[in-house]
Amino acid sequence: MAAIYFVFMTAGAFGYRLPRPGWKPAGWTPPASGSAMITTRHVHVNEAPKTPQFWFIWWVLCLNVTAGIGIIGMASPMLQEVFAGKLIGVNVVFNDLSLAQKSQIAAIAAGFTGLLSLFNIGGRFVWASASDFLGRKLTYYTFFVLGILLYASAPWSGHHGQISLFVGAFCIILSMYGGGFATVPAYLADMFGTQMVGAIHGRLLTAWSAAGIFGPVIVNYLREYQLGHGVPRAQVYDVTAYLLCALLAIGFICNWLVKPVADKHFMTDAELEAERKKAHDATRADAASAVGTAGAAESPSNPLIIAGAWAFVGIPLAWGVWITLEKAWILFG
Repeated sequence: MAAIYFVFMTAGAFGYRLPRPGWKPAGWTPPASGSAMITTRHVHVNEAPKTPQFWFIWWVLCLNVTAGIGIIGMASPMLQEVFAGKLIGVNVVFNDLSLAQKSQIAAIAAGFTGLLSLFNIGGRFVWASASDFLGRKLTYYTFFVLGILLYASAPWSGHHGQISLFVGAFCIILSMYGGGFATVPAYLADMFGTQMVGAIHGRLLTAWSAAGIFGPVIVNYLREYQLGHGVPRAQVYDVTAYLLCALLAIGFICNWLVKPVADKHFMTDAELEAERKKAHDATRADAASAVGTAGAAESPSNPLIIAGAWAFVGIPLAWGVWITLEKAWILFG
């Protein structure tokens, strides 16, 4: 898997080409924005972490991811332990299932895990696109409010055997997990400008690293602690759901605290011009080394190469979607 991932990531990296500074599609005019939350100026990457906005957005991403990433790792055992025999039409708790029955529900839980992955992927497109109309701040408000309601509903649907509602809630939650990743670069561009948003985004992704520790530790520790104190397997995730609600509430507050960046943090015109000159020189050097001439980097793309690239990604993805839906359909039957 690591080798396959390396090939795909490397191919993607070499496929990138930066346009010259100031380039835009022919006939395109940037939409005018009267929002104070969307700047037309630019903050240097080294200055961004000195602003409160950077750290509030850091916590916004971290808490949103924490609430989702902990569930990803425990999705299969969570579904099996909460519903146990109900997944196969038998009113039996997890510990009383036979080995054959456990194998059956494990296969169903694998479909649930795959379904969460699909919503993770789809959420990146849907929520990021929606943020262009809703605004980044309102989009994250939606993540936190809707996430709280869905997590709070999970214990009820679990105890009452409402498998479809339980699965649907976590599918939407995972769509917002993916949507949070896809929306945060635009949030940063709105706050700090586009000139150095890639580098600022790279530093902000340390929030993902932290969430990768917080989320699984919270979910796994609480599960093991409650099992050790005799809590039934079907109820060990209740406290976790309510704790994640609390974390999302803190994320809501952090998002509310995000305000426009103070003028002192923006680059002057001279500083911006110097940075753009560096980018322009680097772009010309990259184009010259890649295609031999600086102007050739903007030559039309080959339609066959584009079609092949889409097929290379689209065919395996379509196959994965079909297999996942086939396995997960029983959850809604």
